[in-house]
Amino acid sequence: MSALVRLPGRLAPLAFATLAALSFEADALSRRDQAAVDALNQRMQAAEARYREALVDAANAGPDARKAADAALEDMEDAITACGKQRGCSMQNMLASFKRLLKANSDAPRTDEDIDTTLVDETPESGSVPDSAAAAALLTPDGERFKQMVQYNPAVQAGIRRWLTDMRVTLIQSHENYQHMQHLMSPAFKRSGLPEALLFGIMAKESNGKVHVGSRAGAVGPLQFMPATGKRFGLGPDGTGFDTRYDPQAAANAAAAYLNERFRELDSNIEMSLAAYNGGEGRARRVYRESGGRSFWDADVYNQFPAETKDYVPMVIAAAWLYLHPKEYGLTFPKVDTRPATIRLARSASIYELTICLGNGGTRDGYMRVLRNLNPRFEADQMIPAGTSMNVTTKMVGLYNRWCTQGQRADLARTLVTSDPNTAIVRRGAAVPVPPIAPPPKVEAPAPDAKPEPTASATRPARDKKPAAPREYKVQPGETLTSIASKFECKIGALADANKVPAPRYMIRPGQRLKLDGCGS
Repeated sequence: MSALVRLPGRLAPLAFATLAALSFEADALSRRDQAAVDALNQRMQAAEARYREALVDAANAGPDARKAADAALEDMEDAITACGKQRGCSMQNMLASFKRLLKANSDAPRTDEDIDTTLVDETPESGSVPDSAAAAALLTPDGERFKQMVQYNPAVQAGIRRWLTDMRVTLIQSHENYQHMQHLMSPAFKRSGLPEALLFGIMAKESNGKVHVGSRAGAVGPLQFMPATGKRFGLGPDGTGFDTRYDPQAAANAAAAYLNERFRELDSNIEMSLAAYNGGEGRARRVYRESGGRSFWDADVYNQFPAETKDYVPMVIAAAWLYLHPKEYGLTFPKVDTRPATIRLARSASIYELTICLGNGGTRDGYMRVLRNLNPRFEADQMIPAGTSMNVTTKMVGLYNRWCTQGQRADLARTLVTSDPNTAIVRRGAAVPVPPIAPPPKVEAPAPDAKPEPTASATRPARDKKPAAPREYKVQPGETLTSIASKFECKIGALADANKVPAPRYMIRPGQRLKLDGCGS
């Protein structure tokens, strides 16, 4: 791809204007000055966001990408110039935006077609790979803070080897899943001064970025909170039938609070805090206290943790390390357009149905995982009412409007998700083949005083009436409330209310007996 913006002709003057204005000193601000400062900061942020959108459009061969990028940079230049003249305007905010763009430009590859460096967005917000985590705590010279916080040793190297070999696909999928949830999850770690790379490492090891994952021990969600721990940090049933441990934003907030609590107890030791996250905070606290604060890698400390924790700690650090330094290991994470958007369902649909009608849309795996991660309140087979707002990406909006509101593919998707496999099974007595028509037998006329024999139709009960639907039904393995509602022509809401099944998850179990009052057949 040819260079979207040429340097230094474009960004160099921007840098000069930014650095020259850093010496501006502001006195106490009036309300008018403060409002002007706020407006300039918002203008700078909006211009940066438009520039990043232009980069995504350029990656997709958008015809107007270059023009949009130039316009955004011009707005940034104007905002910097105005900031230099505005009382109280801090150029540090302007410098932060500029620094991100300049860093991305310096790391971008050169092409034979254009000797200038292509400005490639490498911040996590764009969905591509950062050279250093976006957390403010990591914006130190050379991004060295994470390196200083962990011990890079053979155990971590073994973890890196595993992520790059047998688990490479899992790591890449984790990264793709995380990019779609990053705008929901990363702010909690940034506010807490925690490395975003650590968030990614935990998520990759715990759930691979799949929101609905659960363990046999009872931990669920993208960051795998147990019920009791989740409750301590504000997670759990919210009164509507939804467990907020599945919510990526709520889970990230809880994880940040949990880790900061461990850091305070364990002297900001990442390895011991991760051991607490996996192996229990009580054990980690006791081992740390009794060892006098020795390293997790000290044999006397290390051997007091279970095998799962011994594996967990280096694997999380290894995933975080690769998140920060992919190029060093020949690792390329796919660029994903993750710009968030919403759709309002034009007609009722399930996530299964939307996955089918949306298609692949140029992706490898389609949108099943994205829909589930961004809409954790809904089960995959749950019929979601028309008018419901759902979280998607900007690209999915166009696909939905084209393929899912009406038409052949939309109807096909509906047919596939409402089909009942049980109707394919022919049971004995359910269908009787019709015999070929034969000439009627000759019947002799009865004697005048003889009584006619009763006919077969008169001796058997009438079969022209449709049998009444059973008033109660036993749930079979693999069935959901949605499939049962479809089978017996029930309204799912009425069926749920009659059986006190909480929305929106509509969880039922095999063997449970459901009342079918109000169902059609």
